[in-house]
Amino acid sequence: MTAAARTLVAVDAVSKAFRIPTVRRDTIREHLLGILQPQRFRRLQVLDAISFELREGETLGIMGRNGSGKSTLLKIVCGIYPPDRGRVERRAAVTPILELGVGWNPDLDAIDNIYLVGSVMGLSLREIRRNLDEILAFAELQPFANLKVAHYSSGMSARLAYAVAFHAVREVLILDEIFAVGDVGFRQRCEERYRQLHAQGHTVLLVSHDPRVVSSFCDRAIFIDGGRIALEGSGEDVAESYVSSLTSGSA
Repeated sequence: MTAAARTLVAVDAVSKAFRIPTVRRDTIREHLLGILQPQRFRRLQVLDAISFELREGETLGIMGRNGSGKSTLLKIVCGIYPPDRGRVERRAAVTPILELGVGWNPDLDAIDNIYLVGSVMGLSLREIRRNLDEILAFAELQPFANLKVAHYSSGMSARLAYAVAFHAVREVLILDEIFAVGDVGFRQRCEERYRQLHAQGHTVLLVSHDPRVVSSFCDRAIFIDGGRIALEGSGEDVAESYVSSLTSGSA
């Protein structure tokens, strides 16, 4: 990445809030008794005026404690959620790897699902056919290629999702906890695949709780605290600040 690298994603003063019920209704009886009593809500501000730019060829990390709005921010960047205020400008094609297994047809086997989801992600039938064996090998699912996905464990589904997405990457790759899935061998393959994509010039936006991942893979990072950017800097500096916030009890 050079100083003149163009901006591929621009996030400008993005804010997002959700309406949260103040009273839980878990049972049928509670729902029936509550029919005549209007449900009350409180406003939860998840993101508050978040701004940053993602530049061509870089990897930008996002850190923050659970509930800080990281995954919500990724969904807004991908266009899944609309922001309440602010705007996101995407100047390149985006490949999100967020909620694993979304889009699978449980009544189809792995091969049919690879064709189905791969097509949705923009792969041609020829590309899927050419990469089919490699996708199954990456996910370590060759012996289960003809097994219905309904019988897959959550780990098997996750590996298959990552394997397909890693072969359908467009210009910008958006990852949510990519290196926290599977066993050590699978995580190592994910890291190696990431390095290949980075070397090819792909731009990456990733969320991670792992200081090692952010320090090792991110050119820049931001630390979100209370829905706002508390720090923006190098991957090493942000990872160190995040760890300090955990040990000090603040954040």
